[in-house]
Amino acid sequence: MPARTQLRVGRLTRAHGLKGAIKVELFTDDPGRRFVPGARFALQVPTSSKWHGKSIELLELRVYNGTPVAFFAGITDRTEAESLVKAVLWVEQDPTELPSEPDAWYVHQLAGLEVWRDGSRIGRVVRVDPLPAQDMLIVDVGGDEVMVPFVKAIVPEVDLRAGRIVVTPPAGLFEELEDEGATAEVAARDDGDDAVEADASDAEPAATPEADASDAARDTTGAGPDAAGAEPDAAGAEPDAAGAEPDASGAGRP
Repeated sequence: MPARTQLRVGRLTRAHGLKGAIKVELFTDDPGRRFVPGARFALQVPTSSKWHGKSIELLELRVYNGTPVAFFAGITDRTEAESLVKAVLWVEQDPTELPSEPDAWYVHQLAGLEVWRDGSRIGRVVRVDPLPAQDMLIVDVGGDEVMVPFVKAIVPEVDLRAGRIVVTPPAGLFEELEDEGATAEVAARDDGDDAVEADASDAEPAATPEADASDAARDTTGAGPDAAGAEPDAAGAEPDAAGAEPDASGAGRP
């Protein structure tokens, strides 16, 4: 039996009338499919509620003044309806099933996909944030989160079977993180070079005034055959610094 998941499709908001009807806030793009007579919904309610761990069956969904109103089996008066207020409705969903509209996926299908750019893996989708203009893929890149607009120009390929998406981001979307990483690496190398310089300085014996005077005399006369050999190689002593989940059909691409 294939693995299944659940989708949140609505929330019961308040009792309507005296015969057990309840107003519904819809979390689905496809109420005609989800809210049909005979549909069953698992209830998300506090553990103290008498409805905890139970499900209810829909008899009918009507619309009054633009507001969906549901009638459920066994809910026949206002008191019973009020006991269900704020309950969240969940339905079973095959995780491999896709929404009916093109270029759309359920949120649970996108979360966890690897993100590839120019043939290299750069991160992983951790969640999808719905925004007014478009959905945003939140991508974990080396511990930092990057917001990637879920539009076809930037996310041209979604391959659920391969478990990945391909992105063609504009310049600067990921480069800032790469620049920060390179700066940190250079700073670490510079710290290491400073330590090497400090060690070299500590290791060199301190010259006395007499020795300095003697060196100056030899340099002036040029008579000492060991003068060139006695001078330390300054270039060799320096370190090389340069080396140093709602059922809104999930997320769709505009």
